[in-house]
Amino acid sequence: MHPITKSVFNRDLFEVFINKKIALITFLGFSSGLPLALSGGTLQAWIATTPATIISIGFLGLVGLPYTLKFLWAPFLDRFKLSTLGRRRGWMIFTQILLTITMLLMGLTNPQSGLIFLAVLAFCLAFFSASQDIAFDAFRTDSLNRKERGAGAAVSVLGYRLAMLVSGALALVMADKIGFQITYFIMSGLMFIGIISTILSPEPNPQTIGPTSFRDAVVLPFKDFFSHGKTAIGLLLLVILYKLGDAFAGSLTTTFLIRGPEFSLTEIGTINKTLGIILSIIGAIFGGAILSKIGLYKSLLIFGILQAISNLSFMVLAYVGKNFYLFIFAVGFEQLAGGMGTAAFVALLMNLCNSRYTATQFALLSAASAIGRVFVGPPSGLLVTYIGWGPFFLVTFLVALPGLILLFLLRENLDSRYN
Repeated sequence: MHPITKSVFNRDLFEVFINKKIALITFLGFSSGLPLALSGGTLQAWIATTPATIISIGFLGLVGLPYTLKFLWAPFLDRFKLSTLGRRRGWMIFTQILLTITMLLMGLTNPQSGLIFLAVLAFCLAFFSASQDIAFDAFRTDSLNRKERGAGAAVSVLGYRLAMLVSGALALVMADKIGFQITYFIMSGLMFIGIISTILSPEPNPQTIGPTSFRDAVVLPFKDFFSHGKTAIGLLLLVILYKLGDAFAGSLTTTFLIRGPEFSLTEIGTINKTLGIILSIIGAIFGGAILSKIGLYKSLLIFGILQAISNLSFMVLAYVGKNFYLFIFAVGFEQLAGGMGTAAFVALLMNLCNSRYTATQFALLSAASAIGRVFVGPPSGLLVTYIGWGPFFLVTFLVALPGLILLFLLRENLDSRYN
């Protein structure tokens, strides 16, 4: 058996997951993911049950703006230590308490008579949630050694996706039975999972001294990252390009399944959403385990190749037409590969951060990685219009290749950072 294959499939593959630190990060990942749908899809569903206009519901999408701008106040969380809990845990528990209170207030609000107030609360929820993400990303990065970061990324995805199921699909089922207001009360109670986990977690690197001034908190993270010259620029481009092909394909996958092979909404909901989320979680866990065995570079390369190839399965589906078994294979392959790639990618971001400026650098890097997701929509629509679905998915495969080439060129740097 090949030595890499043997090391991946031996009995201690998942040994890295078995410790208290990883378990607590799983629960903190749940706390991080819980508020997202409550200021997004679940909130829109609630407003849609009222006489509110479609225009009003559309504008509610703006409450999610803090998630894309969180790097603007990340230096504040790097600079100041809020309490005796430490620089990371102090901000985490502060934002978790604010999230709990905000959800309670949303549950007390009647959208028919207080829509504007509810929208303001939703914006606050998104702001506090984005702030919790800043603190949690920094906490996770500082807490884990390099060999644990793949597992830490994997269980974060696990907790986050489970929370999205709870605050999304489960919350809608609950709201249908007991109403949205009581549902938001229950969701606020679930935030205590994060609060308790934060209290039980040790503060990482308490001896590390953060920036001594707010100016340093803003300037030094950039100066530190770009002090590596061309290598830093290459790594930043890798962050932007690595998931770009995945984002390109994902931007129109649901539309393709409806208008291409013409699967029903029930089929898409069951396979693409429910089964897809489960398989992405499995992929993340398996990817984190493999990463702990074979290292960061090899994991990024293997998972990146699988991500690119998975796009071609949708190209085949586009040419074959409506085939349920091929549909399951394409979605399963794409979600498994995407989950593995996400685990390795989050580990990459963690390894690129300096512990003095983790909050700011991670927020900036994650914002850079989101560039693809934000801007691929318009060109995707144009491509499908002019060349069709099959060639479109071929293009998404080709778009993934520059990131893989750049990854190969940066091999030595990535090996030195992880091993």
